[in-house]
Amino acid sequence: MSFLTNLQKMFQAPSVAKKPRRKQVTKPSRRKPGKVYSAKQVLLNQQEIEKAQTRAREIILEARDEAFKIKSDASEQARKTEQQAQVLKDRISQKELETREKSAALQEREKLLIERNKDLNQRLEEVEKIKKQQLEKLERAASLTREEAKKLILVAVEKKLTPEIARKIKESEEKAREESEKKGREILVEAMHQGATDYVPEYTVSSVKITDEDMKGRVIGREGRNIRTFEKTTGVDVDLDEEGMIRLSSFDSVRREIARVALEKLIADGRIQPSRIEEIVDKTKKDIERLMYQAGEDLCHRLKVYNLPREVVAMLGRFKYRFSYGQNMIAHTLEETKIGVKLAYEVGADVNIVRLGCLLHDIGKVITEEEGTHVQVGVNFLRKYNMPQPVLDCVAQHHEDEAFSSSEAVLVYIADAISGSRPGARYEDYEEYVSRMDKLEKLAKSFKGVKNTYAIQAGREVRVIVNPDKLDDAAIIKLASDLRDKIKKEMTYPGQVKVTVIREKRAEKIAK
Repeated sequence: MSFLTNLQKMFQAPSVAKKPRRKQVTKPSRRKPGKVYSAKQVLLNQQEIEKAQTRAREIILEARDEAFKIKSDASEQARKTEQQAQVLKDRISQKELETREKSAALQEREKLLIERNKDLNQRLEEVEKIKKQQLEKLERAASLTREEAKKLILVAVEKKLTPEIARKIKESEEKAREESEKKGREILVEAMHQGATDYVPEYTVSSVKITDEDMKGRVIGREGRNIRTFEKTTGVDVDLDEEGMIRLSSFDSVRREIARVALEKLIADGRIQPSRIEEIVDKTKKDIERLMYQAGEDLCHRLKVYNLPREVVAMLGRFKYRFSYGQNMIAHTLEETKIGVKLAYEVGADVNIVRLGCLLHDIGKVITEEEGTHVQVGVNFLRKYNMPQPVLDCVAQHHEDEAFSSSEAVLVYIADAISGSRPGARYEDYEEYVSRMDKLEKLAKSFKGVKNTYAIQAGREVRVIVNPDKLDDAAIIKLASDLRDKIKKEMTYPGQVKVTVIREKRAEKIAK
């Protein structure tokens, strides 16, 4: 309103205050000449004033309209906001009600489940009790122990099934004769199988050169804190005995590569301290993982395999840093798959099964988190991602750990053996191999009561012959456990080492 009031005042003629009347004094008339306005000028001034007044009234009306519009919009917006708030309030109230109802239902259901579990446990106990009573009654009635009854049943079943087994064998032979083409393919594959050989070596050491002994001291750190941090962070063993060289040892090729790259970065940077070591190792891990995934993806694409699970591709990328007797696993996999696919085309086998079997057959070699042979570990890993059973069979049978179940599995075995055993593909470090076998036997002989030890199966098993007069049956179980723990602590080895302790008591007499 102040704006309208001020606007009206602007176009109103100023009021002239009335002066008090004075007593007029008669003076001689002396007229001064005044300014004279023409009628035209007076008319123009009056028109300008009228226009201004008209414009002022228009402005006042527009201002009133604008104020009314603003007030109306504000009222409408307030009304809408209030409606929305009410809707939200209603929704929240409804949600709270539903939540309370669901919570009450869940609590009721939980109580019901607890009661049912108690009832089931009681019934199971009753069933076990009744089962035990019935078994005791049967044993008393038959005058036989459970084991004796079990043996009798097995003998009877085997005797009963012998004719059926013979009939099945005969039917299989007749079916094989009828399917001459399939049988011929199997014979051809078997002939290839007989001509194949196999090697399974390892490559476990990386080296980093250093410029001087001062750098070696900085790597060790005060009281060895730097080297302890490095070994703990990377998971590798560091050997500083050789002059001008640092050797990194681990059967995990990825950890060894991360340690090598990180150590080279630390030596180049010069700032070697625990916090810096952890930072560099963490950054190197991320870089290596990215490079490995790219390598795995490239390997799959080169072999025309697509849409594998990301975890499987990432695990295949570890082949980039995995070697078997100097043969890189990516190069070996590429070569083997090409051989396997070619053989599959020649004999009419399923090419896609052979392709996947060759690609994935050694994936267990780069899985170090689980115990077991690389065949067992690889099959368990691939089963998690729902690989086809024929592919799993190829992986499980490529070292003849299981009997061959298909022509495709035999072809994967053959292709693997050809790639690994061809001249120039691999080399064998006999000195390291003999040293590992000798150390394994010496560890076993270090225990009391041990008579002889034999490392067999390329160091994958150690057999211990004990003196039966010094160790009883309970003691050999403890000996096997202690030897296993000592091997884990003091040796590095691929896959697993089986410990077999043998105690044999003989009585000999000679009749003359």
